[in-house]
Amino acid sequence: MAIRENLELIRQNIEKACQRAKRDPRQVQVVAVCKDQSAKKIKQVYDLGIRLLGENKTQEAEIHMQQLVGADITWHFIGKLQKNKINKLLNIFHLIESVDGVKSLEHIHKRVDEPVELFIEINIGEEKNKSGFTIEGLKKALPYISNLNKVIVSGLMAIPPYFEDPEKVRPYFSQLRELKNTINQMATANLKISHLSMGMSHDYEVAVEEGATIIRIGTALFGRRNQ
Repeated sequence: MAIRENLELIRQNIEKACQRAKRDPRQVQVVAVCKDQSAKKIKQVYDLGIRLLGENKTQEAEIHMQQLVGADITWHFIGKLQKNKINKLLNIFHLIESVDGVKSLEHIHKRVDEPVELFIEINIGEEKNKSGFTIEGLKKALPYISNLNKVIVSGLMAIPPYFEDPEKVRPYFSQLRELKNTINQMATANLKISHLSMGMSHDYEVAVEEGATIIRIGTALFGRRNQ
């Protein structure tokens, strides 16, 4: 299938998922995941109305940005955070979704003049091969984070464990939504969670049903990599 048809199907599926969950489809944004994609394909997605692009690697992101210079794109960093790259990320991205620990928050806090909006990554399945706060770890860190007045946490991001059956991922999406509600009820300074970045190509419909405001789509949009 061509990218146009892929995007049309994704939009239809979002609409159906929103109908099932009694949500407004306008509350859900698609981040096109540009990892290993050509500028030509990314330009196609842009021409079809996608303005939110996600990048996993700094170097590849810079190449894409140069090739699409002047376009009204919002760039999100969604890859693993390396402390030595944070300064560069702050300069070239509009938002970092994958802030994975207190040290990363401190690093950002010390290096910005004006408050910066970001998302915190939650290791929702507590998997050893993935980075991010555990749910309990974040709850314990909230009083400390509330003192970092140059970081504004506006979203939570998660990559749950992979299951062939998307229904098995639902409890993890539900936990992230509950965490969002818990944090907002606590009314902690510098944390007002309005976004849930969760759901990828194989499970985004379930994520939308569970409250995702941002879904990160690569394969279902662009097709399999390196075709």
